[in-house]
Amino acid sequence: MTENVVHLHKATDAPTGDTAPTVLTVVPDAPSAARVPLWVRSGRALKSAATHESTTTAARAVARHSLYTFNGGRIMARRTWDGRTGARYERMLRAAEAAGNYEVAEEWEERLQRFREARHRRRMDLLHSPVEVARGAAVGTGMGIGFLVALGVVMALNTKEVGDVITPLKAIIDFIATLIRIVQVIWPYAVVIGPLLALLGMWSVGSKQQAAPHWALPANVRNGEGEPITPSIVVKALRDLGVPALRNAIKEMGDAGASMLGPITIAGCGVEVDVTLPSGVATNEVQSKRRKLAENLTRHEHEVFITIPQAARTVRLWVADSGALDEPIGPSPLVTDDTMTADYAKGRAPWGQDLRGDAAALSLYQRHLLITGLSNQGKTVALRSLALWLSLDKSVQFLMGDLKGVGDWAMFDGVATTLIQGPTDEHVIQVTEMVEGAVDEMNRRIQAPPGTVFPPLIVLVDEAQVAFMCPAKDDAKRPYGGSKANSRYFMAVRKIHNQGRAVNVLMWQGTQDPTNENLPKLVREGAHTRASLALGTESQARMALGDKAVDGGAAPNLLRPGLDRGTLVVASDGITIPAGQSSITVRTHYIDDDAAEVITDRAKAMRDGVTTLHAIERGAERDPLADIASVVGEASRVRTQDVLKRLAVLNEDVYGGWSFLDLKRVLEGTGAEPYKSDGVMVISRDRLARALANRDGEGSASADG
Repeated sequence: MTENVVHLHKATDAPTGDTAPTVLTVVPDAPSAARVPLWVRSGRALKSAATHESTTTAARAVARHSLYTFNGGRIMARRTWDGRTGARYERMLRAAEAAGNYEVAEEWEERLQRFREARHRRRMDLLHSPVEVARGAAVGTGMGIGFLVALGVVMALNTKEVGDVITPLKAIIDFIATLIRIVQVIWPYAVVIGPLLALLGMWSVGSKQQAAPHWALPANVRNGEGEPITPSIVVKALRDLGVPALRNAIKEMGDAGASMLGPITIAGCGVEVDVTLPSGVATNEVQSKRRKLAENLTRHEHEVFITIPQAARTVRLWVADSGALDEPIGPSPLVTDDTMTADYAKGRAPWGQDLRGDAAALSLYQRHLLITGLSNQGKTVALRSLALWLSLDKSVQFLMGDLKGVGDWAMFDGVATTLIQGPTDEHVIQVTEMVEGAVDEMNRRIQAPPGTVFPPLIVLVDEAQVAFMCPAKDDAKRPYGGSKANSRYFMAVRKIHNQGRAVNVLMWQGTQDPTNENLPKLVREGAHTRASLALGTESQARMALGDKAVDGGAAPNLLRPGLDRGTLVVASDGITIPAGQSSITVRTHYIDDDAAEVITDRAKAMRDGVTTLHAIERGAERDPLADIASVVGEASRVRTQDVLKRLAVLNEDVYGGWSFLDLKRVLEGTGAEPYKSDGVMVISRDRLARALANRDGEGSASADG
């Protein structure tokens, strides 16, 4: 409490000098801070000094090195005890029993029994050893003295001096006396240095084992910077996972859980280890605690992957080096090797790298494909890279629908037979009719004679969720979107899924943010290859990859949106997956638009002039001669079979049932009739141009007349 001091003084009138009445003035005392008791100020200063960074660092260092020495002594004592007793065998025996491996337990029990028998023989030998030692010492001493005396006699005979007989004995006595004097000199120092050396040895053992509490360890160790994955770290991480049965089993194991671990092997930019869980612990109990396990291993959640191998009661841990997954992978071989070609039937598309750093290549032969993920995670680039590789096989035909319409697929103009780009309902209608045209082509192939080989036809729709969610209906009130029995896009996709693979008509779809509405169950389960980028929930992961893959450890919902852009979890028999796993994580190569343009230019050079249609024309009267000229395009000549296929794609209703006879009938008398070249029937572009010119000229002359 602040105290006030009362001052009495007389006020004086300055001009007159008259004395005024006495004035009472209350003056506040000095500030309260100056009156804080000394013990309080000392306590504050002491607290500040005690919590200073230098003080805490020094305290940690003192505690750390003291505990290194103490716990190092415990470790040495335990090692000594293990070496002298059967404790090690008993621990291994209990560990094998806890793991349910009774054959190994019996083997350790036999070893323990043999150790005890050998120890019993040694102890029995010690009972008889004093007598044997005394007898040996007496015999040895007598023989030694006799030898020295004999040596002295020889010396005396040689020197003619009787005193030389005891010279060897005197030398031995002098040597013993010298040793005693040396011990007397060294002993005071040994008494001091010996314990210090023992403490140093204990400290060395403790420091190597980091035998101190976590708070006392150096800052870089506490933060886990660069901490390697060792068996002890893995066992500690599992023990502290919060699974009571697992923690208790590790405590009961004599080897502290080491028997659970297989070899820790280097696997790409991380390490891999198989963990055999003790009886009573389920694999999903470990899988569900991925984040806690990663933090126990001083890693981020995305740096630890848990999968279920083929062995029972086993989880496979892959732990990345800190920060390794944030480093980009190299460029695609499609970009670096301008001589690369594709083989649809036997080749594999270079897609990226798995977590081990090995090349991840995908077979596309007779496999429907589905890629999904959240928006802006690299779905289009991942899907496009597969199409870019396959475009280098000139036998492959493409029908493409891009329902985003921002030009991601524009480079396929001149490669794809049809390329529709745009997000509106009209574009969905066009894409639906394109897919239905592929269904008609599939049916035509199915009706062909057995053994007929058909070129692969890839029907690719990016942003397919737009088609499924389209509200438009046709004149017969059938919806283009939806997943009902009369939904046109849905039913066309289902038909291709059901029968297209056998005749090389394949459906590739890319969707985002899957739900049951924008990616129906029957459609997603019809894909042979299912891949997913980052997703929001486990239920979405199950939609994207299926229950089996997710139950086996696939977790695209644990990928980091934005940071893991381009990283896919793939479930397919077309890619090499480690034995016992149901999926594999692939970091895909990024191919930008400019590089994609270069690759498609190579694909165009391999093809004989493909005219890409950007719309499906319908409902208008056709001009067969003009349509034939349009599908021939810039090629000098095109096989009649290819012309028929392109006409069917142009308008299935008009040209879908055309045969060679129909084509010949239309061209007969025009001067552009089919002719044989290199053993096959072809149609000439120049002849068609002249026929059209002649027809137009005749039409003009008739009009003038």
